[in-house]
Amino acid sequence: MPDALKDIYDLAYLQRVADQLSRHHNGFSKEGFLKLVFDPDWEGRELKARMAHIRSCIHEVINLPYTEAVPVICNAATEFGGFEAMFFPDYIEAYGGNNWEVSLPALEWLTRFSSSEFAVRPFIISDKERMMAQMNQWAEHENYHVRRLASEGCRPRLPWAQALPDFKKDPTLVLPILDKLNSDETDYVRRSVANNLNDIAKDNPQVTIDWAQANKANSDHTDWIIKHGCRTLLKQAEPQTMELFGYGDAESFAIKNLSLKKGAIRIGEELEFSFLLTSDSEELGKLRVEYEIGYMKANGKHSYKVFKISEGDYMDKDKSFKRRQSFKPMTTRKHYPGEHWLKIKVNGVEKQSLSFTLLES
Repeated sequence: MPDALKDIYDLAYLQRVADQLSRHHNGFSKEGFLKLVFDPDWEGRELKARMAHIRSCIHEVINLPYTEAVPVICNAATEFGGFEAMFFPDYIEAYGGNNWEVSLPALEWLTRFSSSEFAVRPFIISDKERMMAQMNQWAEHENYHVRRLASEGCRPRLPWAQALPDFKKDPTLVLPILDKLNSDETDYVRRSVANNLNDIAKDNPQVTIDWAQANKANSDHTDWIIKHGCRTLLKQAEPQTMELFGYGDAESFAIKNLSLKKGAIRIGEELEFSFLLTSDSEELGKLRVEYEIGYMKANGKHSYKVFKISEGDYMDKDKSFKRRQSFKPMTTRKHYPGEHWLKIKVNGVEKQSLSFTLLES
């Protein structure tokens, strides 16, 4: 199994690519392609750089006018799937920006096998009204991969992708896509809609709130989208969002016996903690319980991240909780030794906190 995602592009995989391309274009040199791909800089390239390099090598070896190259690309792509095959739609992005009539049907086709979510974004930036008209048509497509593209491709903050500054400022053109897909029968599509809604919340929270209020209770599918799409607003305890989901004030709740198994842990270990949640009322009722970790940063300040523990209706007067938080090294977070914080929150309100020390491994 590859040690890193970029290593999926090994000799066997790229030989398969060469075989398929040569199958659909007799003039495609398999040997020439592989020689170009595995150049002296290959080992130093990371994942996206390798994808772009493969696409460039295909372009050089295929040596056809764009309109003749596209059928070769589209036919070869049917034998590949997953994220690693996105160099096929990347070909369309790189060389087809001036030929929408050929490029858009190609992106619609290619997204069924990997995804064209990155490749559509330069088209949106080039002419957002024209491209979003196409995306609205795709939102009604019979193929769920194409419907997902309609949502995923116009996410304002799609990870790893080119940002859409106009949609970060004003997501109005995105909303008709979400309206069409808010009860889609496929979870793959619904998850994209929710992530799009959550993207919008980061720059235009009121737009997400208004959409959620207008669409709540349309269907179970829509309610799931709204809940997942409002996750950032819930973590921020945004008042309208908390009210939308029925979370009241936290005045009647108290945290007792908050304790750490160890007051000092090492990088690579787990923080174990427990506490008792109580209420002045006869029952806890509807609540959302979270904990927040204050991570030490390199500059000596803290950055905070919220983690959900539980949510729901509780008929008991009190409930005990026990959790673990890993401090193993991560590619997305570097741990620094020093004082850290654990905060317990109920319905978005901090109720109690403790500090602990993170030591070198």
